[in-house]
Amino acid sequence: MTDPGAVPTPQPRRGEPDERASPPRLLVWGVTGIGEIGRADDVAGLIAEAIATQGDALADRDVVVVTQKIVSKAEGKMVPVDPTDPRSHREVVEAESVRVLRRRDDLTITETKHGFVCANAGVDLSNVEAGWAALLPDDSDRSARRIRDGLRARAGVDVGVIVSDTFGRAWRRGLTDVAIGCAGIAALVDLRGSVDSLGRELHATEVAIVDELAGAAELVMGKADRVPVAVVRGGPDWWFRRGNVHDELVRPPAEDLFR
Repeated sequence: MTDPGAVPTPQPRRGEPDERASPPRLLVWGVTGIGEIGRADDVAGLIAEAIATQGDALADRDVVVVTQKIVSKAEGKMVPVDPTDPRSHREVVEAESVRVLRRRDDLTITETKHGFVCANAGVDLSNVEAGWAALLPDDSDRSARRIRDGLRARAGVDVGVIVSDTFGRAWRRGLTDVAIGCAGIAALVDLRGSVDSLGRELHATEVAIVDELAGAAELVMGKADRVPVAVVRGGPDWWFRRGNVHDELVRPPAEDLFR
């Protein structure tokens, strides 16, 4: 029963923060102890075991971010190259490209069969044994779905999964991780038609949620720390729906002003 003498709680005006609500928070942590991955290894099983071993547990609505490298290794997307020739992977780059956009010295910017525009068709020599190069998975969205299904079977949780890789940016220096595949989480959140904090309608705002999460996860994974998986917790329910990178994030050539 309401106390008639109680002072009503003031309601926030439109555009003001609601001080009664908990401030938004995300928790991000790395998963250690996974070890070296070989062809046909059960990535989902290794992730579930490593998380349990370090004393953590997955929960519904967590996001599991997995580096492309361990996915490629498990799927056998490794090819031999000459370890004595630092340019021996050039033929592999050409084979993995559908179009070459730019060349400068040893750098080639290409379009892959997935539609990604990136350096050297995503062919990577880092964190692999000498004499080998890692290729991008054939279908990283499918890879993410497989890992998500495996985690559901082993841990009984409904999570989002992102497969991440390191990309440069055309207009900025430095590298960041982005999503090349996802499952169980929206790749792109379209805010067009909603209003900002001052009530103005948004006309062009589409947020690449999975890219932002991949970048956040990389901060706890690092490039040389052997932490190939991270977990992000605290995302809102509206993140979690069926999504994929290929259809949502890859810009069609007709919309690309730079190709």
